[in-house]
Amino acid sequence: MRTLQSVPALLSALMLAAMVGCASTPTAESTGEYIDDTVLTANVKAAMVNQPELNASEINVETYKGTVQLSGFVSSQADIDKAVAAARSINGVKSVTNDMRLK
Repeated sequence: MRTLQSVPALLSALMLAAMVGCASTPTAESTGEYIDDTVLTANVKAAMVNQPELNASEINVETYKGTVQLSGFVSSQADIDKAVAAARSINGVKSVTNDMRLK
């Protein structure tokens, strides 16, 4: 009988632990934010690939909490400008950090 009474308490504790484990903190993303950032990264990469004059394979894209970071070595300032514009054009991107360098 006592075992049956502790089941709801155990389930409540497990649910609370699961919710806390998925919560966002200033230094860590929640599971939902991680998925959102993964989608943003894929969309930014696709936008750059769709620009034939831009060599998207030279550009690394990372996203954290909606902020997209572009890095890598590109051939011209025009390529940097195109990549930044492509990233900013994606719905959901909060800001773009440009860490690209000229070759």
